[in-house]
Amino acid sequence: MSAPAEAPVMRRKPPASELDAWFDAPLGRLLLERERAVVAAALEDVFGNQFLQVGHWGPVGTFLSLARTPRAALVAEPGAPGHCVSHAAQLAVQTQSIDAVLLPHTLEFELEPQAVIREVDRVLVGEGHVLVLGFEPTGAWALRHHLTRGGFPPGLVGTLSRRRLRDWLSLLGFDVLGTQRFLDVPPVAGLDESALGRGLERFGARLDGRLGSAYLLKARKRVYTLTPVRPRRRPLAKLAGAVVKPT
Repeated sequence: MSAPAEAPVMRRKPPASELDAWFDAPLGRLLLERERAVVAAALEDVFGNQFLQVGHWGPVGTFLSLARTPRAALVAEPGAPGHCVSHAAQLAVQTQSIDAVLLPHTLEFELEPQAVIREVDRVLVGEGHVLVLGFEPTGAWALRHHLTRGGFPPGLVGTLSRRRLRDWLSLLGFDVLGTQRFLDVPPVAGLDESALGRGLERFGARLDGRLGSAYLLKARKRVYTLTPVRPRRRPLAKLAGAVVKPT
């Protein structure tokens, strides 16, 4: 008998009020503004019945209002505002019931982000989409995270490269439809409104976001179609000749 699977390691996020206070500051507002724009563009061709955001990230309606589905809900960790309370690595959601999932930096707050990806695979319907927001490990915002006591934003465990995320999704049978880097402004309050900040954004746009400090990855759950294989039938004459030999 095989040993039972171990439960994923859970980690409590900092209080929602601490994150909300961070989003009320200039850099938090800047990040949400940029992320909302890229998520809106990515959802233009994502339809279905149910959209699910996993993880508290800014005001509840920040991303839910962008969904093109009749229903949209937020699954949040205990103590955070949302429509359902659940850990990201053990979602209290029915299997194959969701058409699109958004993970706004959710993986970067988890000690076992792969467990979250497996849960997303479980709840998504065939051809369902997953959108992941993350900080580029080599970007300026990730550098500030490493230099800030308590994390930047508060409670962030670490960053996750797009290459590793691609590998995890591919192993589960997802097709990665594309990635987009954005957020060319360094994490310095007020810089985005200065001439230098606007110049950096124009320069980053000319480089197609290759210097961006954040990314959005979009993938679709692949569905395998099984074609029944019918046994080949030999012609009756040959079959009879093979059984009854002439005298």
